[in-house]
Amino acid sequence: MSDSGFTTQTVHFGHRNDAQHGAVHAAVHPSTEFTYHDAHQLAAVFQNRQKGYTYARTGTPTTAALEAQVTAMEQGNGTVAFATGMAALNAVFFALLRQGDHLIASKYIFGNTNSLLMTLENFGVELSLVDATDAAQVQAALRPNTRMVFVETIANPGTQVADLQTIGALCQAHKLVYVVDSTLSSPYLRRGRDFGASLVVNSLSKHIGGHGNALGGAVTQTGLYDWADFPHIYPQYQKDDSHTWGLLQIKKKGLRDMGGTLSSDVAHRIAAGAETLGLRMNRLCGNALALAQALERHPLVERVQYPGLVSHPQHQRATELFQGLYGGLLGVVLKEHVDVFAVLNRLRVAALATHLGDNRTLVLPAAHTIYYEMGAERRALMGIPDGFLRISVGIEEETDLINDFTAALA
Repeated sequence: MSDSGFTTQTVHFGHRNDAQHGAVHAAVHPSTEFTYHDAHQLAAVFQNRQKGYTYARTGTPTTAALEAQVTAMEQGNGTVAFATGMAALNAVFFALLRQGDHLIASKYIFGNTNSLLMTLENFGVELSLVDATDAAQVQAALRPNTRMVFVETIANPGTQVADLQTIGALCQAHKLVYVVDSTLSSPYLRRGRDFGASLVVNSLSKHIGGHGNALGGAVTQTGLYDWADFPHIYPQYQKDDSHTWGLLQIKKKGLRDMGGTLSSDVAHRIAAGAETLGLRMNRLCGNALALAQALERHPLVERVQYPGLVSHPQHQRATELFQGLYGGLLGVVLKEHVDVFAVLNRLRVAALATHLGDNRTLVLPAAHTIYYEMGAERRALMGIPDGFLRISVGIEEETDLINDFTAALA
C-alpha cells in the first residue's frame, strides 16, 4: 500500500502491521514489565542486540504501534513517543546538547517552548533567537559551537512561516541537526523530511490525536542526518547504521532517563484519532480560511494573522510549502478600544480553552493567559498585544463559526 494516499495508508495501518487475531487496532498492553524464558534474551534486549520490551517506561507493544504509525506518516526511519509534546522537546534538547553548545531557534515559538529554552540557558547552552522567516538571520547567527537549529513550521500563535527549505539546506551544508516542530501543520500538510529536517517533533495531543482526549508527543528521525557528524553521541549508541544513532540516544537518555512515558491506553486513543487526520485537516483548514477572511473585513479587527490570507507576509511561501492548505490557527488582533473579554464572553459556539488542533473551535486571550508569564516586553517583541486572540479553528459548520464571531463583535 506504499503507493496509496495518506488517509488510505493511515486508516489501514493498524490491521496491516499488527494484525493480531484480525483486529483493526493494535492491542492495548497495560503490563508494566515483560518476562523472558531465557535470560540471554533478556540481556540481549537490554543491550539493544535484540528487539523486545523490558519495562513500560521505555515502551510497550501499543506505544510501538503508534510510533510505527507516526513514522509512516512522516516517512522517517523511527519514532519515539512521549507523554506530551513538551516531554518530546525536552528529550531532544537535553539528550543531544551539552554545556557550551550553541542553539539557534526561531523567536516566534510557543510560550512553553520559549520557557524551556530559557531553562536550557541555565544549564549552559548558548541561545540565539532569530527571525526564522529570514534564513539569512539563521546564517548570521552561526558560531563554531553551533550544534542545532530549531524552528516551528507555522509559529504559535503568530502564524509566521519559517524559511524551512533554505534553513534545511543551510543546516545540511554545516552538518547541523535541524529540528522542526511540525505540530501546527502536521505530516498531512507537509512532511519534515521534505525540507531537510533531521528530527521532526509532533504534539500528538493536537491534530494527530485531534479529539481533545489524550496527551502525547513524538520525535521522528527522518534518516537524512548522519549522526557520525554529531560530536555528542555516546559510544554505546554508536551501533549499526549511523543514521539511527540520534534517535536511540533520545530514547535512552530522553525517554528512559527522564521518564516522560506515554501510556498504552493513551497511545491507543491517539492511534485511533490519527486515522481521520486528513479528513479533519481538510475541513478545519477550509473553516479557518473562511473565518480569517470574514474577520479581516470586520471594522473592529485591527489585523488577522493567517498564512492563507494574501496579506500574510509569508503567504506565497505557505502556498508553495503546504499545497494550498494553511492550518487551523488564527491570530486576531482587536482594535485597542475593544474589550477583548467582553467579546470572548459573548461567544456561543467557540469554546474558551487552552488547546489547539481540536475538533472544536477554541479561543483565548493570548497575552492574558499562555503568554502572561513571559512579560510585556517579550510579548511586544513577539507581536502579541493585549487584544490578541488565538483561535484554533475546528470542524464545525463554517457559517456557524462566522456568525458566532460576528455576533460577539457586534
